[in-house]
Amino acid sequence: MRIEDLVALTLEEDIAFGDVTTRLTVPAGTEAEAEIRSKTEGVLAGIDVAGEVFQQVDISLDYMPLLADGAELRPGTVIARVQGSAASILTAERTALNFLQHLSGIATVTRAYVDAAGGRIGILDTRKTMPLLRALEKEAVRTGGGHNHRFGLFDGVLIKDNHIRAAGGIGAAVAAARTGAQHLLKIEVEAQSLVQVEEALAAGADVIMLDNLSTDDMRRAVEIIGGRAQVEISGGVTLERIPELAALGADFVSVGALTHSVKALDINLEIL
Repeated sequence: MRIEDLVALTLEEDIAFGDVTTRLTVPAGTEAEAEIRSKTEGVLAGIDVAGEVFQQVDISLDYMPLLADGAELRPGTVIARVQGSAASILTAERTALNFLQHLSGIATVTRAYVDAAGGRIGILDTRKTMPLLRALEKEAVRTGGGHNHRFGLFDGVLIKDNHIRAAGGIGAAVAAARTGAQHLLKIEVEAQSLVQVEEALAAGADVIMLDNLSTDDMRRAVEIIGGRAQVEISGGVTLERIPELAALGADFVSVGALTHSVKALDINLEIL
């Protein structure tokens, strides 16, 4: 979905028949200047989406971003200024902040994982995103220094446990995928045991996902694979475990928490 269309939907949801509080309390023609500020430390994301909100509410508003996505925030950091109709600023405020807070929260937690990895393992997101927000959320992950896993079901083959059961085994699933997949699509197999790791390797998987294996089994799996496929770690991943996982020699670790349960960053708007 285009960002313009997404913003239009969110504004329709919030405004519907009009901002009654602003209409009843703010005199017509009142002009104002407002600042958007961070109230805590973090990483900025969503600055352009916020601008799209203000412009769709009122094209005459002067939205002035002072920082770019990826900027480090401190308490009191001024992120942007908005000038123009006070009513329009107030009507756009909540929707613009919702985008900024949510996306900055994702960028912030991603940066924490990336820092903990210390360059020894790549941090991947997942498809565990909010409906219709996937493109923005994955962009926020990149802003925080992480990498995107497949965007959707259409751009990568990931053979999970239920696919394996339905196909009749790892070998059969990989063979069918290799026959029917476009040559540019990598084939990834989820392995829940060392036996499945060996089966996926024998089947010619390009990537093997170690799903909820013990630390010792993951270390052994990396040895078995020996560079013949890329290795992704998944399941039970927390920020505290990243240094331990990064030392195992895998290529990536996927973290659903980057998007599915992230805490919004505290950002507000104040009329001056």
